[in-house]
Amino acid sequence: MSKITPNALESVVARSYGPTQVTNLKRVTGGASRETWLFDSTSADTTEHRLVLRRDPAPSIGATGRETEFELLAAVRRAGVPVPQVRLLLETADGLGSGFIMDRIEGETIPRKLLRDEMFTTVRPQLTAQFGSIAAQIHAVPVSSLPKLKVETARTQLDQWTEILDMFREPHPALEFGLQWMRERVPPESEPPRLVHGDFRNGNFMVGPEGVRCVLDWELAHLGDPIEDLGWLCARAWRFGVNRVVGGFGDVSDLLDAYEAASGTRPRTEDLQFWIALATHKWAVMCLIQTFTHIRGAVRSVELAAIGRRVVENEWDLLNLIDGTW
Repeated sequence: MSKITPNALESVVARSYGPTQVTNLKRVTGGASRETWLFDSTSADTTEHRLVLRRDPAPSIGATGRETEFELLAAVRRAGVPVPQVRLLLETADGLGSGFIMDRIEGETIPRKLLRDEMFTTVRPQLTAQFGSIAAQIHAVPVSSLPKLKVETARTQLDQWTEILDMFREPHPALEFGLQWMRERVPPESEPPRLVHGDFRNGNFMVGPEGVRCVLDWELAHLGDPIEDLGWLCARAWRFGVNRVVGGFGDVSDLLDAYEAASGTRPRTEDLQFWIALATHKWAVMCLIQTFTHIRGAVRSVELAAIGRRVVENEWDLLNLIDGTW
């Protein structure tokens, strides 16, 4: 597989824009399993295009995933969901692996800045309602218009995360108790299952001074219970130190009011509580996975080692949530 270079990208982009010059190529930091590259393309008629390449570093991994993500983004954009316009799917002949090119939308995604910088002071109180409205848009996308996606119900996810937790063969009574509590309160399955973003949270919203410009990172999208997205958004991990339930921005009532206004349906509080609990449990186990990646020597990293403390933080959050403190 070839390296990402301006010349390589010029050959790809030419399929849509004709002869072009690629400049300002840089890789965005982060993401070991998926690469994100930013670049500008100038056509022969001087038209400029600000673009993003998303790709998997190895051609044998995730090829279907990137094709699915490409088709998914195209479908949800047609349905009116704010996402970047996808432009080109990489082909085998390109020699660049599996990935696609889409428009680059400028804005801010860093939670610390969104929650604290002065330039977002005016729009910050409006974001909770925008999240609710956008979530309703996502969940209303006709499933028939989507590529084939996995169905992940509450019960299948509980089974999955129970199995992963058991693999560590060490006691985590708070997480075990949380699993039992959730199994006794599984919400009715969504019939039919709907599109779920899967990582709908602070950090995956591109925001400008006027509000949310687009929703990013769709690789965890699946079919299931739409309230999963709202629960994930409300997990304490995505509040980044600000004591407001909805991503650090606002209150649950504002989120549900906006969701109901856009969808005609108001989620039950007990269902939202279940999905926040499952989100908290999942994040605790994800932190455990990252910690053991260091402990077992797969990747030696102080950062991975330090994330172990997040496990107990999430255990504490889970117990508080069960006790009614969100």
